[in-house]
Amino acid sequence: LVFMPMAGAVLSYLVGRRSKKGRDLVVSAVTVLEFGMALWLAVAACTAETVLRGNTETSVIGSVGTWAIIPGVCGMGLSFTTDGFRGIYCVIAAFMWMVTALFSAEYFGHYRNRNRYYLFQLVTLGATEAVFLSADLYTTFIFFEIMSMASYVWVAQDERPASLRAAATYLAVAVIGGMVMLMGLFLLYDQTGTLVISEISGACEGKNIYGAALCLFVGFGAKAGAFPLHIWLPKAHPVAPAPASALLSGILTKTGIFGALVISCRMMANNEQWGAFVLLVGVITMFVGAFLAVFSIDFKRTLACSSVSQIGFILVGVGMIGFPGEGNLLAVRGTFLHMVNHSVFKLILFLVAGVIYMNLHKLDLNEIRGFGRKKPLLAVIYLMGALGIGGIPLWSGYVSKTLLHESIVEYIHGMKHGSLPAAVLTVGNMELIEWIFLISGGLTIAYMCKLFVAVFLEKNNDTTVQVEFDRKKKYMGSVSGMVLTVSALLIPVMGLFPSRTMNLLADMAQGFMGVAHEEHVVHYFTWANLKGSVISFLIGIGVYFLIVRGVLMKKEADGTTIYVNCWPKWADLEDSWYRPVLSVLTGVGNGLAGVLDILVDGFVVLMRKTLYRDSHGVMEPEEGNEVTHAFGVFLNRLEDFLNRSVWKNHPRRKDLEHWLVLKYVSFKENTGFIERSLSYGLILFCLGLCGTLIYLLVAALG
Repeated sequence: LVFMPMAGAVLSYLVGRRSKKGRDLVVSAVTVLEFGMALWLAVAACTAETVLRGNTETSVIGSVGTWAIIPGVCGMGLSFTTDGFRGIYCVIAAFMWMVTALFSAEYFGHYRNRNRYYLFQLVTLGATEAVFLSADLYTTFIFFEIMSMASYVWVAQDERPASLRAAATYLAVAVIGGMVMLMGLFLLYDQTGTLVISEISGACEGKNIYGAALCLFVGFGAKAGAFPLHIWLPKAHPVAPAPASALLSGILTKTGIFGALVISCRMMANNEQWGAFVLLVGVITMFVGAFLAVFSIDFKRTLACSSVSQIGFILVGVGMIGFPGEGNLLAVRGTFLHMVNHSVFKLILFLVAGVIYMNLHKLDLNEIRGFGRKKPLLAVIYLMGALGIGGIPLWSGYVSKTLLHESIVEYIHGMKHGSLPAAVLTVGNMELIEWIFLISGGLTIAYMCKLFVAVFLEKNNDTTVQVEFDRKKKYMGSVSGMVLTVSALLIPVMGLFPSRTMNLLADMAQGFMGVAHEEHVVHYFTWANLKGSVISFLIGIGVYFLIVRGVLMKKEADGTTIYVNCWPKWADLEDSWYRPVLSVLTGVGNGLAGVLDILVDGFVVLMRKTLYRDSHGVMEPEEGNEVTHAFGVFLNRLEDFLNRSVWKNHPRRKDLEHWLVLKYVSFKENTGFIERSLSYGLILFCLGLCGTLIYLLVAALG
């Protein structure tokens, strides 16, 4: 599962240099084979999970144990394992790669550098599977970084200025998050002596691991798209190819959630303070993402902001896992099911955006307005994703959102009746969180309605363009239509039969999150559970008609209306805050380095003129070495011989020994300048010393 796609990546690249169709067949075959292998593994893992519920790391699959260890790699070796949660998410990842690979054959028909894209697509597949199958956090980190570096190419694929800038943002967040995560691993290993996920719970008892947990959460949260490190999603998705966007949003963000679950369910299990922290991050992420999506007038940017919001919903569930009571199990199941749902939703919605883009090469709502009229199949496919993500009853998103909402309601009920102490958050705090949850759900419905009405119901302001839209009957191939239809049907099937589909998945996965007891029976279609969905629906309809159509649309002089982007530029966190701050820090660092360089060089000169006074009677050592001297003498004699024979009429006079010495000195300067920079070394030493002192201070206070 991990290394077969990577080998397939090399094979596809080599085949692609001779045959584009052959390469497409290789990529499709690799992803189909990967899906079959993942499905077999998941069935075996879930069967073992049923027998050994709760003992997720010691079950046996066939005749092979769940542990697979490759010793010696990077010093600590690589180790893999499986259980219900890991097995299911391996299947989801493989399924999404298979669908996008089949869709990509048509989507990339007129793209350049397709060989490069497919190479890194399959490398990322193997690395992503490795993250989910990792048995220790060291293995997680290694493949997490491989995944981040390889997927950078997806964002930069078009090589346009906007694409390269967004890719730089994506890479910056990935690198910063990765380095902070690595610091967290150092701290965790120092405190516990282990990075094995199954051993962390016991090893963390009685230890001060808040610093390690926070560093790890920053690293994983950056990839998940949690506020305030969500900035890469709204920038990367509009410029990345649609199949890449589907994977970035649907799967790569879930690797971040995987890490957040390891922290919250293993390292900080049953820690209400930590749960409250993650809950608040989730609430802010959930609302901010939905709010941004309402303002967006770019189809894919809206979906990107929606991904931020849905990650917030999932983090709300991760936070609620830390609170006691019956709501804990509801949060466990709701978190996992909303992860699954969001992966499927974004697979469908981003590929619908891909269909629009490969026909029009545009995504602005005013330009693609009316494209979906008289295209019922595309409209139904979009509606399946939109109704699901909106949490409408009878679609799968309703089930997971209901579980998340009920976990909050159960906790509020327990605090009001005294069975649960209000240790961290008060009843009023939790009631406010519940309302933000419902309002965010309403905003989801509003922006999904905005996209549907603009693309599938309204007419384009240019009648000529609308006529061309209506005439376009062949807007996607049969393979693309088939994989989109099959994917879209999963949502109503899971929503109509939750006990036979979604509950079964949750049963298999909850052991990973430390829950072994039976599910808390939820009657999804009672009024008590339907009420939350109805409130969100009414809020969403109100926001759509009052805000979207009343404020975010402008009437032109000719009577037509256009969608307007009212979001102020100063509110862009990256352009208005992060980049300026980083520029200032860079300037300060450069200035500090310059000052230190002047001071240190001045000190060296002073010491040479005083305490270590140079002796005037001693000549400076000759430049070069024995090799340059011997070879230079040989070249000079050769030149002299040629001047007396071949070059007799036009002799050349050049000291080749001196020339060779200059080349040697230049080489040494270019390769050894960092080692000779004392000021640079002092800065690194000071930074390391400061970090060590801060760590000792925190440890002493703890």
